[in-house]
Amino acid sequence: MTTRRNAFVGPSARIETEDGLYSEDEVRLANRNSGVLLESLSKDITPTGLHYLLNHFDVPMLDADTHVLRFSGAFSAPFELSMADILALPTVTRAVTLECAGNGRANVSPRSHSMPWMYEAVGTSHWTGTLLKPLIEKADPSGDVVEFSFLGADFGFDQGVGHHFGRSLTRDQLDDVMLVHSMNGQPLLPQHGAPLRLIVPGWYGMASVKWLTEIEALTQPYEGFQQIEVYRFRDAAGEPGRPVTTLRVKSLMVPPGVPDWGTRQRYLDPGRVELVGRAWSGGGVPIAKVEVELDGAWKTARLEPSGETYAWTKWSCVWEATTGFHVLRCRATDAEGHKQPLEPPWDLAGFGNNAAQKVQVVVGPL
Repeated sequence: MTTRRNAFVGPSARIETEDGLYSEDEVRLANRNSGVLLESLSKDITPTGLHYLLNHFDVPMLDADTHVLRFSGAFSAPFELSMADILALPTVTRAVTLECAGNGRANVSPRSHSMPWMYEAVGTSHWTGTLLKPLIEKADPSGDVVEFSFLGADFGFDQGVGHHFGRSLTRDQLDDVMLVHSMNGQPLLPQHGAPLRLIVPGWYGMASVKWLTEIEALTQPYEGFQQIEVYRFRDAAGEPGRPVTTLRVKSLMVPPGVPDWGTRQRYLDPGRVELVGRAWSGGGVPIAKVEVELDGAWKTARLEPSGETYAWTKWSCVWEATTGFHVLRCRATDAEGHKQPLEPPWDLAGFGNNAAQKVQVVVGPL
């Protein structure tokens, strides 16, 4: 459970930001965390070293030989599992797309003073582990249990509050949730949660707790700091907000052409170009359509479904590039009719920005 201390005093008011300018603290966060290289969107599975990272505190250096996962709280039959026990359980591997809830924050104006993500906080991996629900059933939660909390080994301070990173899920949210020990066929790396983490398919990444140490059955709603104070959609300061949960429909493209070193502006020879990208949505809802804006007109892209419920969908579209300056955009629509907006939806913290990506391209002889 959350430990509250006042070793650091958090900001008493919202820190003012200026579009395009980043503070030393934000640069420091960007140096510790990393986004996917957009050119790797051409791959079905993100290479492990390119998968995005967002870690709130220091990375715990845990020993898999001694690590234990505890089932505690309002269980009738609580127990502990070593990593050897977990590795001996029935195994499942799934391709799952994870996206940071703050992805796109830097494109919301005025933006929240935090990790300045643009588009790159997303990736898809093959995650291997065991399903959580049978273990919850084995521990036999009492009838008055309302949630299960998941606690990580990482500890630090946010707004003056010291706590282990933790989240919770209800009984109805446990389907397809995995205890994961491997990523793309190899044991988890320390920065990705080794030796054990949660994967909650179809949700923003904050739900997939890393360095998992304890699962507690709760008879009252979870009061962990990150859940009740941080990951909430808010229109204004002081509001209780709405919980951040499943992914919003979104798409990205591989920027065509070649970049300028400093600005990442794209340059491209005239002629026929195949634009390629990925689209995804939350809760296992499939992608129904992707459109690409070419010279002011929206063209429907070709979809190549992955066959995986929780993994992104590849799309492609042919563009006859003509000399001049162009702004390309892509937008996805899922099977429930949710469509990417063209402008960022407002949120005080910049969460859930799924506005259509813009790529500026100069076409001409290189």
